[in-house]
Amino acid sequence: MFKPLSLFLGWRYVRSRQGNGFSAFISASSTFGIALGVMVLIVVLSAMNGFERELTKKLLSIVPHVELIGVNAPIKNWPKAIEKMGSANNVIAAAPVIKLTGMLQHGLALKAVEVRGVDAELEKQVSSINDYIIDGDWQRLASSQEQKNHIVVGSGVAKKLNVVLGDKIQLLLPPPKSTGNIKQVFSSPVTKTVEIVGVFKFGGTIDDTLAYIPLNLANDVMGYDITETQSIRLSVNDVFSAAAIGRQVSYNFDHYVYINNWTREQGHLYNDIQLVRMVMFIVLVLVIAVASFNIVSTLIMAVNEKQGDIAILKTMGASSTTIMLAFITQGLVNGVVGSLLGAGCGIYLALNLTDIIRTIEEFMGITFLSGDVYFVDYLPSVLHSSDVYATVITALIMSFIATIYPAWRATKIEPAQVLGQQ
Repeated sequence: MFKPLSLFLGWRYVRSRQGNGFSAFISASSTFGIALGVMVLIVVLSAMNGFERELTKKLLSIVPHVELIGVNAPIKNWPKAIEKMGSANNVIAAAPVIKLTGMLQHGLALKAVEVRGVDAELEKQVSSINDYIIDGDWQRLASSQEQKNHIVVGSGVAKKLNVVLGDKIQLLLPPPKSTGNIKQVFSSPVTKTVEIVGVFKFGGTIDDTLAYIPLNLANDVMGYDITETQSIRLSVNDVFSAAAIGRQVSYNFDHYVYINNWTREQGHLYNDIQLVRMVMFIVLVLVIAVASFNIVSTLIMAVNEKQGDIAILKTMGASSTTIMLAFITQGLVNGVVGSLLGAGCGIYLALNLTDIIRTIEEFMGITFLSGDVYFVDYLPSVLHSSDVYATVITALIMSFIATIYPAWRATKIEPAQVLGQQ
């Protein structure tokens, strides 16, 4: 026999319970329920971590982290401003951009798009759009010396207009605002003939709504000088601190600007991920709690079966603490086994979740996440050790709480009353 006595008794009661079919079934049910809850919770949290990673690394790779937009006038001398901003703390790079809302026309087909006038070289420093070019060359957007109007469009736009690389289309843009001229309200749009030099495929609705043109073409439409720009976008090293970094940079900028960041346009995706994470955590913790209640039933039956043993132990001088710890130990075995079993299965599934879902998709011939709708076409998964620890500790705490009342009931058994009935 090993010490302490409470652990010895608790382990012996666990082994003796295997002979009682109904008690063994209730005990196994509680263990299985805890394992299932722990496993599913780890998998769900890993999937949410995966979506958060994809949001950070993919979607925010072409969506501006921070954007400083000139309020009443264009930003002057943007090369100097970009050099100054690029040297600021937490800023990786900066690039000019002019945003326009326009129409693309090819034959009878029309498509509304957001047009971004960019410097092709600087844009590659703040955006990874070049990595998603599937046809053509992003660098041709920088060929301003050729005096040609070039455009890079999304695959959805190209499909809608039924155009391919090298086709020429009409770009219709609103004329620049001119104060004091009422005729501007009814003036015809600015029309430019542009050649498609690249097609990108990013995924989701961005492919259907976005196009890029050279910065000098956008300047010409807006009536800006070559060193003027509508706004400057920043790439920062911590996207979740983008708002604070934007304020810090703008305070040292000598131009009146609006401060915009990615949370204004895409923040709802991050909030949705956090909301789903919180809801699923609460739901699955409740599942673990329900499974832990089976421990109460198991221990109450064990206490009723072991009344004689408890009476003898108390007669021999065993303290209430020893008896209570013995039954707590017996109940915690279910929680420990369930938590470890669930954690092991959850870790395995979380590490292989993407491949498992792809196999299911191939077998069933369906697609759970369509790249035409979502910014990813697979189920990402990132396992964090902190999630595993938090889940296992939560399950163990609930298992421990479930053992307290039955174990306390065991200490209230009166030896004289029990032994007198034997």
